[in-house]
Amino acid sequence: MNFEESLIKNNIKLPEPKAPVGSYVATKITGKLLYISGQISISENGELIKGKLGKELSTEDGYKAAERCALSIVSQAKSACDGDLNKIKSCIKLTGFVNSTDEFTDQPKVINGASDLIALIFGEAGMHTRAAVSTNSLPLGVSVEVDAIFELN
Repeated sequence: MNFEESLIKNNIKLPEPKAPVGSYVATKITGKLLYISGQISISENGELIKGKLGKELSTEDGYKAAERCALSIVSQAKSACDGDLNKIKSCIKLTGFVNSTDEFTDQPKVINGASDLIALIFGEAGMHTRAAVSTNSLPLGVSVEVDAIFELN
């Protein structure tokens, strides 16, 4: 499957990859593994998607925020692969963090937003292992953060 064609076919526009805001790198390749630092929920117009799931935000809002994280992940992956997503062999793992109330239990449904988008773009190669974790706070007050590990060809 051609992953660049998949973006076009699914009418997916990637955001510009964001530079890190701390003492870390956005991506790191070691051997045939590409690690992507946590990508936070940023809307299409560049605003942070903030709030706590189970309080200000619904599960559907969180799903959409996780999709935005996945778009940023793919953007970072493309940048790390010198603009060629076809250098990716498969997605190995996603870890999703959900800023949520103590009572909120739909973290997996929220992180499905990221998982579903990765699977849409990469097809079978996008099927991955995953963790969906609740947290009481995330950087800058965002609602969702997702990091990733990919295998390269």
